[in-house]
Amino acid sequence: MKITFRGGVHPKEQKELSREKELRILNATGEMVFVMAQHIGRPAKPIVKRGDPVLVGQRIAEADGFVSANIISSCSGKVKAIEKRRTISGAMLECIVIDNDGQYTMAEGIGEKQDISGITKEEILAKVKDAGIVGLGGAGFPTSVKLAPKNPAGIKYVIANGADCEPYLTCNDQLMRKEPEAIVEGLEITLKLFENAEGVICIEENKPEAIAAMQKAASGHAKIRVMALKTKYPQGGERSLIQVVAGVDFPTSKLPADVGCIVDNVGTLYAIQRAVVYNEPLFSHVMTVSGDAVKETANLIVRDGTSFREIMEACGGLKEGVTLKKALCGGPMMGLTLSSLDIPIHKTTNGLLLWSEDPVEKAELQMTACLHCGRCTTVCPQGLMPQMMAEAAEKGDMERYETKLYGLECIVCGSCTYICPAKRPLTQTFKRTKAEILAAKRAAQAAKSAAKG
Repeated sequence: MKITFRGGVHPKEQKELSREKELRILNATGEMVFVMAQHIGRPAKPIVKRGDPVLVGQRIAEADGFVSANIISSCSGKVKAIEKRRTISGAMLECIVIDNDGQYTMAEGIGEKQDISGITKEEILAKVKDAGIVGLGGAGFPTSVKLAPKNPAGIKYVIANGADCEPYLTCNDQLMRKEPEAIVEGLEITLKLFENAEGVICIEENKPEAIAAMQKAASGHAKIRVMALKTKYPQGGERSLIQVVAGVDFPTSKLPADVGCIVDNVGTLYAIQRAVVYNEPLFSHVMTVSGDAVKETANLIVRDGTSFREIMEACGGLKEGVTLKKALCGGPMMGLTLSSLDIPIHKTTNGLLLWSEDPVEKAELQMTACLHCGRCTTVCPQGLMPQMMAEAAEKGDMERYETKLYGLECIVCGSCTYICPAKRPLTQTFKRTKAEILAAKRAAQAAKSAAKG
């Protein structure tokens, strides 16, 4: 078993800005916008129409296929429109717009405690699917699909990801301090699906309060233990956690279940507990608001569909005399730059960072030619050669990038860009190149299918 994963970096944490800010609920007052594509897989299909009344916890869009997820209303009111709106990615996507009445009237049965003493595996999976739960630590893979691997008996570890390794973000730290028993119960429920597995709660060492709270909650649970991890980015990456817990590496062409692991964010496990025990679907989650431009940093329980602007205003807005230069959804290493604050959050939004300076602009002014120092190779958690990958990408040599340098194994964690003394935009290059290669593959497959057909 490895003590830590290969590679990685130690960016300035900046967690002191918000780590002691206790979770508080934010009930939005403006219109709520629910994106149909807020998870990996096919977008959900609306099942409401303009003018329909809705309640909190009511399903407003249903999964469209196996890898898809239901969308749940987080407010009560009336459907105002079903139209395309600007989203976090910058794309215009189909959304359900609800005129929020501010009453937050719950649908019947939501929040009522259930007797789960005799619950079956099939019932657990059905409740998770109905609740619209997706992975809350990353790309939003539908959890009901993740929890139904081909060989459940082959799962050895269910890993609870409490690393919270991105700089600035502290919401999961606060969730583990506030709701440790619920997270452990969510892990226990998940372990019912995998009789040969043990639960491992992974938390970085810079969260001693969370470690203590989770250890206390897990005491007496024979199949659950807490593992304190070395503080290093990207410790919270799925493959990094599996390297540490199971001691195995695997290519991106395989899933964690293929090597006997299931990885769920602690927020996802909390959502599972709420869905199974309290019949509460996923319509809210935790997120951090931080940065040097915002008046008050915070850890919030936010309702899906709330706009970033309303979240910022709920934290006092910008500091007096400060100009907002950059807004980021997520953490600084893997987050997305927001083109506007008038954009809705969705299930996987875990952070809003507001800065008075743009670090990318500063890096561009300092950029030089590659120094061939090899630091990017040293820190890559996938064991890749970013310098050579960048050269191949810049020359348009996609075959070398993919087949010789294994460029599609890149997890775009940003470690290479962070460590590069020449300030090269390596991660941005790899994101673009990966997208181009995958788009070409899809086009080739479509052309092949059309020729057959």
